[in-house]
Amino acid sequence: MSVEVRRTPLHYEAYLDGRRVGELAYARSGAVVTAFHTEVDPAAEGKGIGGILARRFLDDAREAGDRVVALCPFVKGWIARHPDYADLVVR
Repeated sequence: MSVEVRRTPLHYEAYLDGRRVGELAYARSGAVVTAFHTEVDPAAEGKGIGGILARRFLDDAREAGDRVVALCPFVKGWIARHPDYADLVVR
């Protein structure tokens, strides 16, 4: 399984075999990025697509030196399960 992630100014989009199967909606304000919503096509659930999107979003934030606000329940839960990303979260 090969998942491609594309970043746009408002979304991280996941593609599986060329078909868009998920997105993570975000917004930027200065050096703070806010994750609002993650959605995965029901046919692609259980394949780790949401986690791939969350990891890419957070890795990009780390690389840019940004801080993260996780309003999205999925991203918030993903960070809780991967505490090595907790340092990015605005408290």
